[in-house]
Amino acid sequence: MTKPTLVVALGGNALLCRGEPLEADVQRVNVGVAAKAITTLTQDWNVVLVHGNGPQVGLLALQNAAYKAVKPYPLDILVAETQGMIGCMLMQELKNELPQTNVVTLLTQVEVDSKDPAFLLPTKYIGPVYDQAEANQLSLDKGWEFKQDGKYIRRVVPSPKPLNIVESESIKQLIATGSLVICAGGGGIPVIRKNNKMVGIEAVIDKDLSAAYLAKQIKADALLILTDADAVYLNWGTDQQEALRNAQPALLETMEFDAGSMGPKISAACEFVNATKGMVGIGCLKDAAAILKGVKGTLITAKPIAKSLT
Repeated sequence: MTKPTLVVALGGNALLCRGEPLEADVQRVNVGVAAKAITTLTQDWNVVLVHGNGPQVGLLALQNAAYKAVKPYPLDILVAETQGMIGCMLMQELKNELPQTNVVTLLTQVEVDSKDPAFLLPTKYIGPVYDQAEANQLSLDKGWEFKQDGKYIRRVVPSPKPLNIVESESIKQLIATGSLVICAGGGGIPVIRKNNKMVGIEAVIDKDLSAAYLAKQIKADALLILTDADAVYLNWGTDQQEALRNAQPALLETMEFDAGSMGPKISAACEFVNATKGMVGIGCLKDAAAILKGVKGTLITAKPIAKSLT
């Protein structure tokens, strides 16, 4: 019997927790933990893995800007670098856990609109956290924009909506062979059509929106968004905060969520459920399997399946 297909969106902050040093050895440990959680999912699902790159692409941008002898590489090239860097680690650790499974990392381009309003209003968090003085100085020195991310301050860059996963046919062919595919890393390498040619553009696409778009394009059965939050909360950050255990798009679309963090996750979830009637789970890495069973995290479905608040 063929397993149903699950697209897993693994947050960059799940691979590098907030406040941890941006070092390869630290990420390797976290990737090992992620690989074990994803391995449990392969028992019931044919897994396609999309990963974030917020901390990693921000680090590359800092390293990039530090060497002044050459013009800095644009964000689309840095995203490609993170696809190779993080994909390599994930591929190795997953192969260690699943030695009989073909694990493939695919460089993936995602088409966007050069006139997307996101280019005028950056919201995507990248890089490490800063205090206010550091952020002010970097803003003066490099022209970067910063916004509050919870109790932290981080750099923000344009995050246009995905319009097409360029390598989707290759991804489907790999899935058909039983491969575990790592693709659209960091939301995909952002490209636009210019004079009938594809060229890169300066942006970082939200990986949750790309994962949802990919899930629709390959006709996946479910989408799982793993992050550093254990669920979607009402009244987040207040004494009245409550975990939303089961919800429908109609309710979620009436609520406001942070545009740089939970907002894109909710948008991605609603878009996928409305288009496919499939289900979306949102929660933390350690609860991956339990989220899809409705035991942990938040499950977003076309119809109610249980009490919405616990």
